[in-house]
Amino acid sequence: MDRTAQLTARRTERSIAYDPPPSAGSLHLRAAHVLEGNWTGTSTVPSPSLYPHQWSWDSAFIAIGLRHVSPLRAQTELETLLAAQWGDGRIPHIVFNPSVPLDAYFPSPDFWRSSTAGRAAGAPRTVQTSGIVQPPVHALAAWLVHCADPGLSRARGFLTRVYPRLAAWHRYLLHRRDLGGGGLASVVHPWEQGMDNSPCWDAPLSRVTPAPARSFRRADLDHGAAEDRPTDLDYGRYVRLATDYRDGEYADGGAEFAVEDPSFNALLIASEHALARIAHELGATGTARHARAERLTAALVERLWDPAEGMFFCRDVRGGEMIPERSVSGLVPLLLPGLPHGIAAALVRTARGPHFGLGDSTRLVPSYDLLGEAFDPHRYWRGPAWFNTSWLLERGLRLHGEQARAEALRQAVLDTADATGFAEYVDPYTGEACGATGFSWTAALTLDLLHGPSGHSVSVTGIGTFDMSDKGGDRG
Repeated sequence: MDRTAQLTARRTERSIAYDPPPSAGSLHLRAAHVLEGNWTGTSTVPSPSLYPHQWSWDSAFIAIGLRHVSPLRAQTELETLLAAQWGDGRIPHIVFNPSVPLDAYFPSPDFWRSSTAGRAAGAPRTVQTSGIVQPPVHALAAWLVHCADPGLSRARGFLTRVYPRLAAWHRYLLHRRDLGGGGLASVVHPWEQGMDNSPCWDAPLSRVTPAPARSFRRADLDHGAAEDRPTDLDYGRYVRLATDYRDGEYADGGAEFAVEDPSFNALLIASEHALARIAHELGATGTARHARAERLTAALVERLWDPAEGMFFCRDVRGGEMIPERSVSGLVPLLLPGLPHGIAAALVRTARGPHFGLGDSTRLVPSYDLLGEAFDPHRYWRGPAWFNTSWLLERGLRLHGEQARAEALRQAVLDTADATGFAEYVDPYTGEACGATGFSWTAALTLDLLHGPSGHSVSVTGIGTFDMSDKGGDRG
C-alpha cells in the first residue's frame, strides 16, 4: 500500500470509528466495544472463551458490521480469512490462532493435520486451519465492505486482491461439491452448513457410526451448559465424519454425509450476484455471473422447493430423498432477488404461520419448527433463535415488499441484542440469552441494523434491486 493509501486509511479510521447514527449512540457504542474486545489484531473471534479462533462465516457477518465503524478493519477481517484459503479454492471453516493452547478447542489444528508436519495436500503453508468449509457469505460481505468506503477500498486495491480468491472459492463449491448432479453445492459435514445440530441432520447422521467417546474431549462443555449443546452421540458422529474426511485426504466424492441445503445454496447465489457486482467494479461485465446466479436459483427451486409445505427443504444426496424437517434454513432463500413472486409470498406466509410464529408467538425467527418433535427452545440449532438468520430474513422481507414486517423484525433484533448483552442465541419465545454473551456476529449485525433501512435498497445484482445494504456452531 502506497503512502497516499496509508494516509487515506488513517483518516478513515479516525473519522468513521464509533460514529453512531442519531438516537442509537449507546447501543452502537456497546456493540462496537464487543468487536473491539474480540479483536485479535488481524481478525475477530466469535467469543474469546468458547470460540477462540477465527470462524469463516462469522468473519463475513462481522465484516458486514465492522464496515460501519472501521472499513479498514472490515477489509482486514476478510483478507485474513482469505489468506488461509486452500489450493483447491476452499475457504476453511476455522483459521487457528497459534497462541491459543491446543486443548482450548476441539477439534484442534493437530486433528485436521493442516500444520507443516503431516500437512494435508493443498492446505496453506503459513497458517493452521480446519479442512471443512462454512456457508459462502464472503463475496457479499466483500462487496458491502467495499461500498462502505469505496475510496479506501480502491486505494488499497481491496477488491482487486480478494476477487480471484472469491472466484476460486465459488469454483470449488460449484464443481467439487455438486455431489447430487443437479447444480447445487452439497455439504459433507453438519458443521459446514453452520446450523450444526439441526434436526435436519438426524436422518442422514443416523447412518454414521459415532467415534468412541474416549477418542476426544469436548472443550465446548467447559464453557456451555450440556443441555444447550449437541448430545455426546451427535458429537461422536461429527468426529467420525471429520476423521473419515481427513483420512480420505479431504476428497469430496465419497463423503458418507452429503446434503443439499437451501440456506447454504441461497447464500452462494447471493454471493454470486455480489461477485458479478465486484467484477463490474473491476471493469468486467459480470453478465455470466448474474446468469449463473439465475440458473442456481432455478435449480434451488427445482430440487428443494416444496409447494405444498410452502418452504424449501434439505435433500439427502446419499439417500436420494428430501428431509421432511422444517428449519429456518428453508426460509433463508427469501433473500434472493430472482425468487418467483409466488414462492416469496409463500415463504412469508410460512414464516408467519404456526411453525415459526414470526410477528405472533416468537420474538425472533426460531431455528426449527415450533411444532416439531425435536424442538427445544434452548438446545443450539434445534429451536433457539439466532441473530444472523433473523438478519438475513429481515433483508428478504424488505426485498420482497414486506416493509412493515421487516421493520418489526429489525426492531426485535435490536431490542433482543440490547437486552441480552449481544447473546449468541436466544429462546425464541422469551428472548432469554443462551450460549455466550458478547458474541461478535450479534454485535456486528446490530451495528448493521442500526444503520437502518435507509441503506437497504442498493443494486447488488446490477439488474434489479437486491436488498442488502451497501452503505457505510457447534463449530467443529
